[in-house]
Amino acid sequence: MPSDTHDQSDAETPHYHGHRMRLRERFHSAGAGALSDYELLEMVLFTAKPRGDMKPLAKLLIKKFGSFGEVINAPESRLREVDGVGERTVTELKLIAAAASRIAKGRVEQRTALSSWSDVIDYCRTSMAFADKEQFRILFLDKRNQLISDEVQQTGTIDHTPVYPREVIKRALEVSATAIILVHNHPSGDPTPSQADIQMTKAIIEIAGPLGISVHDHLIVGKNGHASMKGMRLI
Repeated sequence: MPSDTHDQSDAETPHYHGHRMRLRERFHSAGAGALSDYELLEMVLFTAKPRGDMKPLAKLLIKKFGSFGEVINAPESRLREVDGVGERTVTELKLIAAAASRIAKGRVEQRTALSSWSDVIDYCRTSMAFADKEQFRILFLDKRNQLISDEVQQTGTIDHTPVYPREVIKRALEVSATAIILVHNHPSGDPTPSQADIQMTKAIIEIAGPLGISVHDHLIVGKNGHASMKGMRLI
């Protein structure tokens, strides 16, 4: 297994030290928007690896996974395949991912879901868009459209997640939800709903209606964007 320790034994040269200082100064003076994905990732790696030049590793990770978001959300096993990535680096990356998800979820919890639709989408994309397997998530809402519970119901393969409509409604009744938002991800990146997605959603709506449970939407998220079945008039 790759280790982080070999970087920490190298003496940090003035060149690396100066580069780190300049990057930190630019972050503080111009903000995160002034940094590229690999530069922001460099700053995260500074914590995991106190010594050495992090630019090559940051660029390698971006090249392998595609973007800052894809790096921090990459499966731990794939991160460990990268030369120079050890346990401290994996922990630091996953901490950033967890913090981003927690902040996004907090925005949803503080407001009614329908009045902060962009926050709902941001949270779902932060939590699921870069996952390597399909996940089916449900946001359970009360009569004021405030979040009661947020649960991942199923995790499937790279292109399929088994969903059982009656189990979805059973759980909604257990938590006393009067409305639900269905969410799942497409690891391929393309959020376009499949015919199976549409049929499954209609089956849930058919069972939910007579029980007084509204299905507000079914969101599909991917690294290339999101799709709303309601917005597309598919439900």
